[in-house]
Parts: sequence; structure tokens; C-alpha cells
Amino acid sequence: MKTLKEAKIGETVRVVKLHGEGAVKRRIMDMGITKGVELLIRKVAPLGDPIEITVRGYELSIRKADAEMIEIA
Repeated sequence: MKTLKEAKIGETVRVVKLHGEGAVKRRIMDMGITKGVELLIRKVAPLGDPIEITVRGYELSIRKADAEMIEIA
């Protein structure tokens, strides 16, 4: 299982599954990150947190803790 946290800069990945429960999972889905959507890893902050991605045509910054809940292929 590879997570979004492990993806490299410039890589385009597809979401396979969202882990997590309740409000946390709902917040991730509200940001547009759902099963099957493609994500482009744009930047990673110097200390690794947050990660900037492009999803559905807009830029989004996501924390490492949330990125670990997103399984990718």
C-alpha cells in the first residue's frame, strides 16, 4: 500500500482508497479528493509538511497526517 505521503514531486497518481473515519474522511472528500481522482504532486515543504497537490484543476495544500490516509496507485 502506497500513500500520498510517499509520492515524489512531479508524480501524477490516482486515488485508490481513503482511509480514516468520520469527520476526517469527510473533510478530505470535501476537498475534492475522492476514489479514482488524479493528483499531481507539485511541491513538498522543506520539512515535508505540508504537501502541495493539484486536484481537479486547483492547488491544494494537505498535511502529512492527512496524506497518510490517502492510498494511491
